[in-house]
Amino acid sequence: MLSSAFRTISRPKNGLTAARRTMATIDVTVREAINQGIDEEMERDEKVFILGEEVAQYQGAYKITKGLYQKYGSKRVIDTPITEMGFTGMAIGAAYKDLRPVVEFMTWNFSMQAIDQIVNSAAKQYYMSAGDIACPIVFRGPNGNAAGTSAQHSQCFAAWYSSVPGLKVVAPYSSEDAKGLMKAAIRDNNPVVVLEHELMYGTAFPMTDEAQSKDFVVPIGKAKIEREGSDVTIVTFSKMVGLALEAAEQLAASGGPSVEVINLRSIRPLDRDTIINSVKKTGRVISLETGWPQCGIGSEIAALLMESDAFNWLDAPLERITGADVPMPYATDLENASLPQVEDVVNTVHRLTSRQLVA
Repeated sequence: MLSSAFRTISRPKNGLTAARRTMATIDVTVREAINQGIDEEMERDEKVFILGEEVAQYQGAYKITKGLYQKYGSKRVIDTPITEMGFTGMAIGAAYKDLRPVVEFMTWNFSMQAIDQIVNSAAKQYYMSAGDIACPIVFRGPNGNAAGTSAQHSQCFAAWYSSVPGLKVVAPYSSEDAKGLMKAAIRDNNPVVVLEHELMYGTAFPMTDEAQSKDFVVPIGKAKIEREGSDVTIVTFSKMVGLALEAAEQLAASGGPSVEVINLRSIRPLDRDTIINSVKKTGRVISLETGWPQCGIGSEIAALLMESDAFNWLDAPLERITGADVPMPYATDLENASLPQVEDVVNTVHRLTSRQLVA
């Protein structure tokens, strides 16, 4: 779908007018955006290759790698056996030898089969080799809950992997995030964990002229203010950005508090300045995620605020909205009850704005 704006220019010689394009925006799904990012980097650098279960002839379990096997062949788009530890270790070895692998996990829940490789072999290699051997590798796939996939397929790994020095961790929300962060991850000389969201793959977002360019990259470590507000800051990432924006719209429509929404995009490193500056403006903050509460991303946000001068600007304590502290249920009603909903965010905003640190 294409929407565009044009400016009319007169041509004095013959009296005719012509339309010159000044802006064009197309709607692109997150799935297509990730595919574009990988495709463009494979085209740019022959050292880039992708491997994983069903990524080649089947074109990906979620069709992220559609068309890549036909374009680049079996040496650069590689189907693997169902052995995460095996193909992850093989890819890390290739990264040691100056290739740039992209490893697809069919779900990040299955990455636990390869967590020794990711943490002990990829994340620590540059440090343990005294800077002699880098590991430029991307680990990517769907993270968090899908729909009715139960406990063993529904965990958010943002907190797990962002706790590891040597890894960079990103979590895109929109199509521009997905493409730009994927390209940045592939170009980075460090191992990068890309936490996508299965339920976002088919969602379309506007993509600007700039984002359509092959040179478009979203810097790792830079958050984005998706919506400006004055009363409460919501810090979130991935699919929950959409939930925060929906809650903010509801509150605005009812004349409620003005909500600022920060899309983290990068979980490690965190964009501390964007968070702190927003909290200084609003005086109140909510962290929102689907992961478990203990040792979650919200806990890290709370620590950041306690340990910085942002603490002096708070008008009320931070509130966390997380997934329930249970393995994910299978039944739809229980699954919904275990995940943040719009009413949870709206109610928390109202509760937070009625509180004061000092009477």
